[in-house]
Amino acid sequence: MKFFLQIISVIFFIHSYWAFDFKHHNNEELPAVLENVHARCTNITQVYTLSEKSVLGLPLYVIEFSSQPGHHQLLKPEFKYIANMHGNEVLGRELLLKLADYLCERYMAGDPEIQKLIHLTRIHLMPSMNPDGWQLATDTGGQDYLLGRYNNRSVDLNRNFPDLDRIMFGNEQAHIEHNNHLLQQVDHLTEPIQPETKAVMRLIMQVPFVLSANLHGGDLVANYPYDASRSGALTEYSKSPDDQTFRHLAQTYASLHHGGMADSKRAGCGTDGFNFGKQGGITNGAAWYSVQGGMQDFNYLSSNDFEITLELGCEKYPGADTLEHEWENNKEALLGFMWQAHIGVKGVVKDALTGKPIANAIIHTKNITDGRSDDIEHDITSVHGGDYYRLLTPGDYEITAVSPGYSPQTRRVKVREHGEKSEAMLIDFWLQPLLPPPRPIEDDDVFELDQESNRSQGNSEYETYNELLKDRLRKKWIYNIYKRAAKQ
Repeated sequence: MKFFLQIISVIFFIHSYWAFDFKHHNNEELPAVLENVHARCTNITQVYTLSEKSVLGLPLYVIEFSSQPGHHQLLKPEFKYIANMHGNEVLGRELLLKLADYLCERYMAGDPEIQKLIHLTRIHLMPSMNPDGWQLATDTGGQDYLLGRYNNRSVDLNRNFPDLDRIMFGNEQAHIEHNNHLLQQVDHLTEPIQPETKAVMRLIMQVPFVLSANLHGGDLVANYPYDASRSGALTEYSKSPDDQTFRHLAQTYASLHHGGMADSKRAGCGTDGFNFGKQGGITNGAAWYSVQGGMQDFNYLSSNDFEITLELGCEKYPGADTLEHEWENNKEALLGFMWQAHIGVKGVVKDALTGKPIANAIIHTKNITDGRSDDIEHDITSVHGGDYYRLLTPGDYEITAVSPGYSPQTRRVKVREHGEKSEAMLIDFWLQPLLPPPRPIEDDDVFELDQESNRSQGNSEYETYNELLKDRLRKKWIYNIYKRAAKQ
């Protein structure tokens, strides 16, 4: 009994001592907050660091929420938030720390919505991609528009990713159908990849993310691909194949934001800033200003991940006394956007004969809503368990699964309005293996179908297709008899 009371005392101490404090957490306090969350919610969290450290050697921390931390689970989409990419844009950093605290707290309190979200989704939160820049911005007062924006090598991390937009636009002009997973086509870089960028690139390549957002500051708008203009113009609407879905995703965050992101009557940022609330609080990236080498488009064009960029407020480094209010402004939007990982369809691609999952199958989608017949020229692929996730807005679609060595399969689906906190529609594919090409047979060949000497011992191909071959030979034999009779 005494030991039990001691455990209760320790737990009470941890909860009381580590009550979340709305403040600007420094680079030592940040991992402490994450470790505290993990200590309180051990069964559903893990804290990990990325493969590379910052230029100054600081670890890049991520906290994961999942019913099985550390593992990709079949048919459970992967989601991520990344904040503080620009070191002097700090609100997202504090929002993600609070979000981690909130998810743990509400899960342990038995909140059914939070428990369902975590059981259905694997969530990754990275509060700071640029701790070096954060330190510089903080040490110099946090009020300079640029100071601390870059990493410690004076590189803007949101211009440092391989420019896959140029490859995509070049493929479009050349009528090359390759429209996804374009990283393998990179043949040169305009500048060295920074360690922070490399770490996030590895994360994107290793985890099959479905949906994500990166959190910035300096304006109030949800920004969606493409970020780069096709023509090279400083501003032009650069429509992606999934423009309809991206507009929905951006609008979801803007409409749930309680701080006026979608308010058409609010003031814009700066003395002459445009009020994006007049267009619902959203913008196409390149229609605002063109960006090459951004993280948002890199996600979309290098993986299955649909990412948008969230500008969370006019002030890049808001005062600590505003943070709790900003949390209340963004809480419902942060949670509601995570549920968007469950829109559209998902399923598993399998071998119809063996039942084994097929990884890297191409999932192609055609929009046939209201008589349309529009191919969505952005394919996604199944992951290592054969599972795939295709984000779509309501409508009618033809979805085709394609894999080398198999006959394609197409299924027609009707995607309905997303139910309240519900999963995506389940659509599985069972692909039939293609048979090998038939062996050439001459008219005058003589066949002894059941002669044991014809069998090649240990020849698995002969064993597999024995009956098929016999059937073909019987037909050929009957045809030869008919030809000879006709000549007499």
